[in-house]
Amino acid sequence: MRVLVSGMGGELGTRVAQLLEERPEVTDVAGFDFVPPRRRLRRAEFRRIDPRNRDRVVEFVEDFAPQVVAHFGVYEPASRMSPAAAAERTELCTVGALGAAARAGALEYVVARSGLEVYGRRSPRASVPDERVPPAPSSPYGVSLLQVETISAGIGRRIGVPVAALRYAPVVGPHAPSPLGRLLRLPVVPVPAFADPPFSLLHPEDAALAMVAAVVARPAGPINVVGRGAATPWQAARLGGRVPFPVLPALWGVAARTTELTGAAIAPHVVEMLRYGLTGSAARAAAVLDVPEPHSTQDVLREVFDWADVVPLAVARQEVA
Repeated sequence: MRVLVSGMGGELGTRVAQLLEERPEVTDVAGFDFVPPRRRLRRAEFRRIDPRNRDRVVEFVEDFAPQVVAHFGVYEPASRMSPAAAAERTELCTVGALGAAARAGALEYVVARSGLEVYGRRSPRASVPDERVPPAPSSPYGVSLLQVETISAGIGRRIGVPVAALRYAPVVGPHAPSPLGRLLRLPVVPVPAFADPPFSLLHPEDAALAMVAAVVARPAGPINVVGRGAATPWQAARLGGRVPFPVLPALWGVAARTTELTGAAIAPHVVEMLRYGLTGSAARAAAVLDVPEPHSTQDVLREVFDWADVVPLAVARQEVA
């Protein structure tokens, strides 16, 4: 099986490539991104290509002629780039990579990264949505993710291959670039003044294992991938020893601009999560993906806060005679 990993330079894309290298049924692994991989790869082929360079993307993908595409060319706003740049690269990478893979003639399966943000703001009717709840994104990132799902499903229907969309909870970890992770590490964390809605997180290793499991099992359709349990903004701040700062509903724009000055830009989907919560049912993932039990949301938060703490080391001075 020849597997293409778009977005291989990111934390998740690199880890998925490493895991695929260990699978005996995977004969070749190739990928591209605008940044190089963050970990050592033993036999995967990587090309440094900006998704905006459509000609180079198409040439590389068509020459490789993948049988499976693990599509990680989905860029979160305020993670490694501005919201506008993230949306542009996500669309161009999805159209370019998947279209070229389909034209190469060997494609058998596509699995794309998506997110719980496609469900939009929570409601009492679907406070913990499963895959039967219709997507209704209410943030630019949610709209971008649904576009990835739509493009992927359209290509799958056109050439007759199954397509899956892994709807991840927010992926947060010590080394994964995340606007939510940066926000939670601030000494003072903005939280809703009159609410404390639950949200779930996903450990990066669980996200990578789910992608590899999908490549092997080849399920179709949307699949929520969510860590166990949930936390709330107030709980998260207190767990990390941070100071919760209550924000009135009308002042979240001011809070976002203020935190951006401290180096932790808040994208609209992060504000939406803090104000309305973000959870999902992971029952289907447990049924169709052969993966270990995921880390809990509380465990993910502890790792984030443990990594953020820096302990200075006292160095004894030696007098020189």
